[in-house]
Amino acid sequence: MNDDPNFRPDAFRDECGVFGIFGDSEAANLAYLGLHALQHRGQEGAGIAASDGKLIRAFRGRGLVGDVFGGEELANLMGHMALGHVRYSTAGEGSIRNVQPFVVRYRDGQMGVAHNGNLVNASILREELEEQGSIFATSSDTEVILHLVAGSTQGTFINRLVDGLMRVEGAYSLVLMTEQTMVAVRDPWGFRPLVLGRRGSAWVVASETCALGLIDAEFVREVEPGEMVIVDHDGIQSLKPFPRRPRRACVFEHIYFARPDSTVFGRSVYDNRIQLGRILAEENPVEADVVIPVPDSGVPGALGYSQYSGVDYALGLIRSHYVGRTFIEPSQQIRDFGVKLKLAPIRSVIDGKRVVVVDDSLVRGTTLRKVVRMLRQNGAQEIHLRITAPPTVSSCYYGVDTPTKDELIATRMGVSDICEYLGADSLSYISLAGLRRAEGEDQGRFCEACFTGDYPVDPRPDRLHRQMPLFVDGQDSEES
Repeated sequence: MNDDPNFRPDAFRDECGVFGIFGDSEAANLAYLGLHALQHRGQEGAGIAASDGKLIRAFRGRGLVGDVFGGEELANLMGHMALGHVRYSTAGEGSIRNVQPFVVRYRDGQMGVAHNGNLVNASILREELEEQGSIFATSSDTEVILHLVAGSTQGTFINRLVDGLMRVEGAYSLVLMTEQTMVAVRDPWGFRPLVLGRRGSAWVVASETCALGLIDAEFVREVEPGEMVIVDHDGIQSLKPFPRRPRRACVFEHIYFARPDSTVFGRSVYDNRIQLGRILAEENPVEADVVIPVPDSGVPGALGYSQYSGVDYALGLIRSHYVGRTFIEPSQQIRDFGVKLKLAPIRSVIDGKRVVVVDDSLVRGTTLRKVVRMLRQNGAQEIHLRITAPPTVSSCYYGVDTPTKDELIATRMGVSDICEYLGADSLSYISLAGLRRAEGEDQGRFCEACFTGDYPVDPRPDRLHRQMPLFVDGQDSEES
């Protein structure tokens, strides 16, 4: 049995998505819709917390948003303010106790939090807090923030929040709530996205603009790196209490994570991926008959490659949208069963053709190896792999679940050896210079650590809990 809900099991895992709304009597229902739009950012669990001004109520569960919430659960989440979270665990185990939002009681009442990111000094802070008597209920780094805020000696909630966040290092886009106040805050480096919107008289914050569009909210602006946006019955205010840092937004949001219809870090995700494909074709041309994507995230890049090269674009692989969290493998094992269940080739598109296959990234290579084999079986004459990201050589510590460094194929093999392993006729990546060209005027303002090993914030791997490997034993074994 395969418990992996993700389409491509050796791809980077989407991190998490956060959503918050203040000033609407249907707050919980709108949060539910917002989380649907952010489902691509996490499929492991979902939760919503809502406040009626006096009491915060919350409901959380494992699984997809539509499976966790029904009419009864939402009806119990009364109030004008709500925050929501979809989770994929990058820190902490995947049990229900780690599903957010977290809601706690402390000396001044209730507090809830939803977090996208990863705190690189969480284990150090946790040890210090435990030595001081703190008792942790989860294994999530997010709980560290709650303890820091609750333990602060500052006078107001906002001052305690600032005081607590001054001690953390790493990536965070947070939405917090008390019974009467909603706060959105982004780390000074701006690693993870967070946007501000308006729906009538209500204020909305979300990881991506696609969540605003679904509920007919108007995009206002990004929450800026190092900014704290406070919303209550007196209106909205902005503070910038943290030391300034150079912006280092995650470049993989534009390459893979964000939904194509979103605007992230001030740029259209779809347009950026088209441009990556065009630059990839410019840098790595090849004589071919057809360009096909590995769906779905490879589609814009393949379109861009086709546009620049003049080679026809076609859907040579069709993705099944009906693969659930589990499925039963036949007792008589079928080679590449998992990939065949999710991807089906269109033989008429590829039979006898020289095929360019465009994908957004190449992490371990196990899935692409099976894709190449499947295309060969369906008559592809030549297979040329083109990747709209540079080789991934380092792990991420800022809220993205990547394999450990020794699992990354580009750290173990050169391009020619990877090509041979995958069974392709050629393999090319976009260059780092090409990626930066696509960044345009924002060049130099992105975190590219997964491609360069140059970390803006010291990840202190010797003091971190070991990063969870992307794969569990027995899943997605590399077949010969």
